[in-house]
Amino acid sequence: MGSLALVEERLSSAGLDLAERAVAITCESSLLDQRAHEEGWLGRLPMWDWVGGRTSMMSAVGLFPAALTGIDCRAVLRGAALMDTWTRNLSVTENPAMMMALSWLHATDGQAGRANVVLPYNDRLELFAKYLQQLIMESLGKRLDRSGVVVHQGLTVYGNKGATDQHAYVQQLREGPDDHFVTFVEVLTPSSALATRETRPGVRADDILSALLAGTRAALAEVGRRHMTLTLTRLDEVRFGALVALFERA
Repeated sequence: MGSLALVEERLSSAGLDLAERAVAITCESSLLDQRAHEEGWLGRLPMWDWVGGRTSMMSAVGLFPAALTGIDCRAVLRGAALMDTWTRNLSVTENPAMMMALSWLHATDGQAGRANVVLPYNDRLELFAKYLQQLIMESLGKRLDRSGVVVHQGLTVYGNKGATDQHAYVQQLREGPDDHFVTFVEVLTPSSALATRETRPGVRADDILSALLAGTRAALAEVGRRHMTLTLTRLDEVRFGALVALFERA
């Protein structure tokens, strides 16, 4: 509630009323919900108490702010639902979430032996690695297993946007300790007109980006470093919803 108090203070200093501009997204009957009801806030959006922060993107917590920015939230949910159906396939080789989870298990030797370095080659996925830090590390970071045995299990996640931001650590990925595996996220169709501009005759900006991804991947493979690549034909709301749901299921 500390940040809310700061917002309220700034609004008050500008002669504005919090209640006329605030929407509470919280469990029914919580202290925040009670306050919003008593003060007549602009809106109250309920959420279930079993929805954890790391899996709240598809709830009102994530979708309401997204809708305010013009994102088609129904399309995001449609993509997540499609992935839900796909990841219920009982065949391991036909279930992408199971395949990803097994690749994590193999890459980490089942003992949190390697970190997952996420490199999305798309400007609109710049914050994706930070999102996955909470989703994966909060979900898998456990002291005990289900039998109560101390295991100190987990999967460390870090990363940044390829290719501009990866130079901060790719040197170590290739030449340093073998304590990681890399997840590349590739988008085949450019997200902006700028990416389709020719930087020289016959060569577009997105061609260079694809070449940088391929070069980085080849450089890691050359020295035996583990990696996987997720390829999207394009990045739209449906595919973004499916991408998030894939990692949630894994």
